[in-house]
Amino acid sequence: MNKLIFSTTLLSTLISTSSFAFEVYSNDDSSLLLGGRVEPRFNVSDANTVAKDADGNFVTDANGEGVVDSNKSSFDDISRARIYIDGTTRVNEDVSVFGFYEGELTSGSSEIENRYMYAGVATGFGAFSYGKQDSAQVILTDVTDIMETFGGSASDLVEGNQDKRENNFVYQLEIPFGVTATANYIASDKEDNDSAGLSLIYDDPIGFAFGVGYVDGKQNDVDANQMNVVASYAVGDFYMGGIYVSGEIDNVDVDGYEIAAAYTLDDFVFRYVYNNRDADDKAKISDYEVDYHAIEGVYNVTNNFLGYAGYEFNRLDGKQNDDQFQAGIRYNF
Repeated sequence: MNKLIFSTTLLSTLISTSSFAFEVYSNDDSSLLLGGRVEPRFNVSDANTVAKDADGNFVTDANGEGVVDSNKSSFDDISRARIYIDGTTRVNEDVSVFGFYEGELTSGSSEIENRYMYAGVATGFGAFSYGKQDSAQVILTDVTDIMETFGGSASDLVEGNQDKRENNFVYQLEIPFGVTATANYIASDKEDNDSAGLSLIYDDPIGFAFGVGYVDGKQNDVDANQMNVVASYAVGDFYMGGIYVSGEIDNVDVDGYEIAAAYTLDDFVFRYVYNNRDADDKAKISDYEVDYHAIEGVYNVTNNFLGYAGYEFNRLDGKQNDDQFQAGIRYNF
C-alpha cells in the first residue's frame, strides 16, 4: 500500500506546488486539491532594452552586440499567477488514478498558459502518465535549480531534457534502498523528431544524493543527445548541489555545469549559483554560451508569504548579457 501512495504522489510533488492547497473534496477513496500562487515581481537590466525577434531571441548586429529598441525600458514587469488542480482516486487496493493541471497568467497577457496537464495510473509497481509534464531528467536538474530569481540556465542542452514537455509519456518507479527510476518518451508533433530519456537518482537518508541520466533523439531535424551527472549534500541548514552535462547537437559537442549552495538562518534563506555552458562550434550552434554568478536572499514572512531579491553577475559581452536585478513577493495558497 505504501508503494501505491508513493506512486500517486511523486509526480505531483516533483512540481513546485504549495503545501497550503485547499482540499475541495476528500473521502476514503478520492481527494481533490486546489492551490496556486500570486507573484508580483520585476526585473531591471539594460538587457531588457534589446530588441527580440518573433521567436523571442535577442537581435544582434554583425559584432554580436544587442540592438537596442528605443521603445523599451530597462524595467520589466514579469508578474504572474498560477492555479493548479490535483486529483487522486483509488480504484482498488492495488490501483489508483490521478490527474494534475496547472495554468499560469502573466502580466501583459490575458491568455492562460497550460504549464502542466497530465493524467495517469499508479500501481505498486510504479506510475504511468501521459500529457504535458516534465522529462525524466528534471528530477536531476532540480538539484541546482533552487533560486526564485536566476539559475537553471546551463543544464538543458537539448529540448528532450527540459520540463513541461508536451506529448510526454512518463513512467516512474521507486526502487528499494532510496533509488528513483524515471523513463520518458516524447512524441513530437513534427515527424522524426521524437526523444527518449532515462534517469536514476539515489537519495541517502544522511542527506547525500547522486544521480545520472541520458536523453537521446532529434530536435529541429538534427540528432541531439545529452548526459547528466548530479550530486548534492544537505546537512542541517546548509545545502550544496552540482550538475555536469555533456552532449552533442548536430555533431557539435556542448557541455556545461551548475553549482548551487543555500544556507537557512531562521526565516532567511541565502542562495548562490554559478552556471556555465559552451559549444565547440559557436557559429553552428548559437545562443548556447552561458557564464554567470548569481546571489539571492529570501525572507519568509509567514509559511505561505515570502519576499525575495537576487542579482546576476553576467560574465559575457554584449548589452543582451547585462547584469540583472530581480525582486518579488509571493503568496501561496
